[in-house]
Amino acid sequence: MIDKPNSRTTMGKICLCNFQKKHKLVDEMYIYLKRAIDIFGAIIVLIICAPIMLVSIIAIYISMGRPILYSHIRSGKGQIPFKILKLRTMKFKERDDESDEERITKLGEFLRKYSIDELPQLINVLRGNMSLVGPRPLLIEYNEKFNKKQKLRFDVKPGITGLAQISGRNTIKWNEKLDYDIEYVENVGLLLDMKIAIKTVWVVISARGFRRAGEASRFDA
Repeated sequence: MIDKPNSRTTMGKICLCNFQKKHKLVDEMYIYLKRAIDIFGAIIVLIICAPIMLVSIIAIYISMGRPILYSHIRSGKGQIPFKILKLRTMKFKERDDESDEERITKLGEFLRKYSIDELPQLINVLRGNMSLVGPRPLLIEYNEKFNKKQKLRFDVKPGITGLAQISGRNTIKWNEKLDYDIEYVENVGLLLDMKIAIKTVWVVISARGFRRAGEASRFDA
């Protein structure tokens, strides 16, 4: 005797299959739309902030000399390493035991306070290494310190700003920052990106959450 397929089970499988296809389509649309917004947004911000960058470059050259830009290897999406770009905010080491915090100049502190040193990362966005919004890219040496859940942050491109940056910046602890990264990945979408981007403007202008010591702190979780 041959069992006839259960109509409810068959319909359930069809609905699930359709849902998965629609979900995949939505994800693909988000990825393409986000990339378009990244490119357009990065170009607009570069144009608007060009005078600020020019003045900063001149000030760095006068006070610290060359190099003007600072580059460092960070972990990107899928833990793929890339070179992140920043405006230089530290002087050269004068002694072996000199900490990064001690090397931050007055100009460097100002550039960090208002996130001006992060503006060259718009070039990273145009290159496709980064997004305007996403978890901040961290040092490669931190990769092995993350647990399985924390490594979800590598499922998306790192960003110039993110949920952690608008939720306390350097006044919150590392485990809180990583929790915000996970929350972003689990709820990623254009509405959340827009909310973060809009709030970032206020956070930068007000220098909310800036703490000089916090800027030089290292991951110790």
